[in-house]
Amino acid sequence: MFGKRATLVGLATAGLLVSVVAVASADPGSGFTSVLIGRGQTDQSFNIHQRKANDVVTAQNTLAPGGSSGWHSHPGTVVLVVQSGEFTLFSEPVKGGKCTVHTYSAGQVYLEQPGDEQNAVNRGTVPAVLAVTFFNVPHGGSNRIERTDPGNCPG
Repeated sequence: MFGKRATLVGLATAGLLVSVVAVASADPGSGFTSVLIGRGQTDQSFNIHQRKANDVVTAQNTLAPGGSSGWHSHPGTVVLVVQSGEFTLFSEPVKGGKCTVHTYSAGQVYLEQPGDEQNAVNRGTVPAVLAVTFFNVPHGGSNRIERTDPGNCPG
């Protein structure tokens, strides 16, 4: 019995050693760089479904002090990471609800759902810079749908 256990421990140790050697000799690559454009945390939990043949679009958006995005929505889910500055988001009420207002600052993540109507306003004195990923954009189409000011939100 100890013979089998010793053999299993020996095999496991040998396998681990081979794995460590394989990792240590991995190809480091060349001519490749990666630039981090956004990183943040959210208290939301989400699962994003990407439809086949639709595009995923990534952009860096900048909102100047005193500027606004204008009322709009998106065809799919959008994940925004605030890189620097802050902005205030005014969201259209859902079926008679109240207009929601929330300010996001550097390091925060915001999730927009398809059809959410909103207007982002920079009330600060420095540009708000956002790393934005749009999911389920119709292939070759726009990641933004223009909306009319609902008139019941201050933004």
